Order: sequence, then C-alpha cells, then structure tokens
Amino acid sequence: MIEKIGINAGKVWTILDESGRQNVKEVKKAARLTDKDLYAALGWLGREGKIVIEEEGKELFVSLI
Repeated sequence: MIEKIGINAGKVWTILDESGRQNVKEVKKAARLTDKDLYAALGWLGREGKIVIEEEGKELFVSLI
C-alpha cells in the first residue's frame, strides 16, 4: 500500500508541477484517482512539506511549495 501511495503522490506532484495551483477536484480528475487514493497522496506530499493546501469558501486548492 505504501508503494501505491508514493506512486500516486508522484502523479499528483507532476500535475501540480506542470499546471500550478489546482482545485482538488481538478487534480483528482487529471490523476484519475479515487478520493481515498487522492487524499492519501496529498497527505504524503503534505507530510514531506511539498504542498500547500488552501481553503477558499467550500473549495480546496493545492499547490507546490
């Protein structure tokens, strides 16, 4: 499971690197991940200090640091 989370974190990182700040829904669609897999990947990147997650209204946005 850890390997899968790491691979998904890499997908998310690549999307953010190429596209910049994204809505979490857009990242999920681009990476083709389930909610569970997306949030595990975001947690991995967050723990490593590689992303910033911002809440604007009811939306969540994520970007690389």
